[in-house]
Amino acid sequence: MKVIFVGAGPGNPDLLTVKAKTTLENCRIIIYAGSLVSPAVMAVVPDNAERYDSAGMNLEEIIAVCSRAKERDIDVVRLHSGDPSVYGATREQMNELDNLEISYEVVPGVSAFQAAAAALSTELTAPEVSQTIILTRTSGRTPLPQEQELAELARSKATLCIYLSGRNVEKTIEKLVPHYGIDCPAAVIYHVSWPDEKIVRGTLGDIVKKVEEAALGQTSIILAGHALSRDIPVSKLYDAKFSHEFRKGTEAI
Repeated sequence: MKVIFVGAGPGNPDLLTVKAKTTLENCRIIIYAGSLVSPAVMAVVPDNAERYDSAGMNLEEIIAVCSRAKERDIDVVRLHSGDPSVYGATREQMNELDNLEISYEVVPGVSAFQAAAAALSTELTAPEVSQTIILTRTSGRTPLPQEQELAELARSKATLCIYLSGRNVEKTIEKLVPHYGIDCPAAVIYHVSWPDEKIVRGTLGDIVKKVEEAALGQTSIILAGHALSRDIPVSKLYDAKFSHEFRKGTEAI
């Protein structure tokens, strides 16, 4: 018996990995993040599977389901939204499973920041602009270490993908403007890849007003950074003058 942590992806069942889909189709017991996992993904799960919505459960209750499953020698699927490694609180669950000598494995999933970039048809890195992507969130009931506060991270001018901040768009943008400027591209996406997906594009100077007008929900991801611009330097990768291991360029080395 084992617990299989599965990434449900951003919401569209077509974005499940093949392994994730196969695991869901064959599961007999599933614990899922009901407040975040889309109904379309849960529709892949067999009707006769035992279902436990972790939105209303504490850690002890989640582990108790796994313990009872061990007694019955039945695998448990622990379904997390996006990828389990990002804001999944998996380590604390794994520690408890270790104590019970229950083995586990992880099936990765497409994260919301990747689905958001796809929805925007954009890259999150750009030559000479940003070669770094930061996945973060704003402080809430779970505080951030002081050195990881958004205002500190913004000093890097990296591309920011900000989770769990749908209620704090205005305060979030205020912290970015001093470092990125009001003309910096930004986007806020609600329920990325879901049927009711909403995309708001703009700049740090106007995105707050646009989000208010669109009345986006809490489960939105914020993207900001100059790499999102269409006006970026051309890379060396396909430059005819540039030589590398697989191609000789026209420019003498």
